Amino acid sequence: MTTDDRSIQIFRWVSTLEAISFLVLLFIAMPLKYIWEMPEYVRVVGMAHGLLFILYLIGGYWMYEKLNWSVKTLFIVFLSSILPFGPFVVERKYLPKS
Repeated sequence: MTTDDRSIQIFRWVSTLEAISFLVLLFIAMPLKYIWEMPEYVRVVGMAHGLLFILYLIGGYWMYEKLNWSVKTLFIVFLSSILPFGPFVVERKYLPKS
């Protein structure tokens, strides 16, 4: 496995984890907080999601440099980080097949 392959694989993992953490935050932790008054899950999942979100943005810039993405593609990748299923789309559309 080359360094480029490894960096793409790392970004793919971070992307998947970031997307899953966002979905868990939106559809599990937030309802638990606001419907059943259990805010502790938002703290835990929110912290994990925040870390993964930052890693995703750093990784997106890393891929921008490694894969010679256009600024438009980088913008789309960054924008996808705030959409619930966005990172899954980025993985399929903008990353080379492994």
